[in-house]
Amino acid sequence: MRRSTAAALGTLTGAALIVGVRLSVSAPEVPVAAAPAAEDVPAADPPPAKGGEAGAAASGKKKEADKKEEPAEEEGKFKNGTYEASAKYVYGTIEIQLKVTKGKVSGVEVGYPTANDSGTINPPAVAKLKQATLKAQSAEVDAVSGATLTSEAYVKSLQAALDKAA
Repeated sequence: MRRSTAAALGTLTGAALIVGVRLSVSAPEVPVAAAPAAEDVPAADPPPAKGGEAGAAASGKKKEADKKEEPAEEEGKFKNGTYEASAKYVYGTIEIQLKVTKGKVSGVEVGYPTANDSGTINPPAVAKLKQATLKAQSAEVDAVSGATLTSEAYVKSLQAALDKAA
């Protein structure tokens, strides 16, 4: 009888300590840096052509051709505007507002659950996913470790918004 009482008391004490520690830990503040806008990133110049005058003439022709094609390249593959989509998952709903400028994804705003552990997990995960989206210009972004379900819902919502923009 004493052993079972001691075992039960030990189990309850251990559980209380674990819950107490879990409740006392606060979420660290994570600074979110804004990704540079697409217009702020300078375009890389092509390397100079080799071969003397023939190379200079060829590069001159190429530069003229590039100038003619430049507006089509600047258009991007999406229609300009703002597009919204959402995806539900076990912890709530991920809502995305996608901004397209000059045919490219220029901004992503995300609404996500913040209750319980989601308040600790989602903010840094969504920040990484947003940066990856702006870099990839597609829904082909890697999942964030420790936030797999959030990442999957984000990608599903992002793909739906990109489909609307296509």
